[in-house]
Amino acid sequence: MTQPPSAEPTLWELHRAMAQLREDQRGGIAQLRVDLRADLAALAGRLDQVVTEDVYRADQRTVLQRLETLERDLTAAQRQREEDQAQQTTNRRLIISAFVAPLVVYALQLWQASRGASP
Repeated sequence: MTQPPSAEPTLWELHRAMAQLREDQRGGIAQLRVDLRADLAALAGRLDQVVTEDVYRADQRTVLQRLETLERDLTAAQRQREEDQAQQTTNRRLIISAFVAPLVVYALQLWQASRGASP
């Protein structure tokens, strides 16, 4: 089946369609360039905030050293606290015995005196 001659585009219409296609491509490529520049600028801004792996590792080592120091200090403080509590218990026993022992001796002397025994 053949088409009538009027159904086919003329050379001028083909030329206009090609020119429009080129213009659309130029606009699309220009927009891609703008988007790419914006993305690169955003990436450059993010790269300013990035630290190198060496700096990160050094920082992590510093943090680990500080944690180890804190753990050692905490362990020493706990040990000192336990020693202080043991010393306080010993001191309480000594204080109580220092007051109670003379009272007991005095009570024994009174009891012996009441029984008529002379010292």
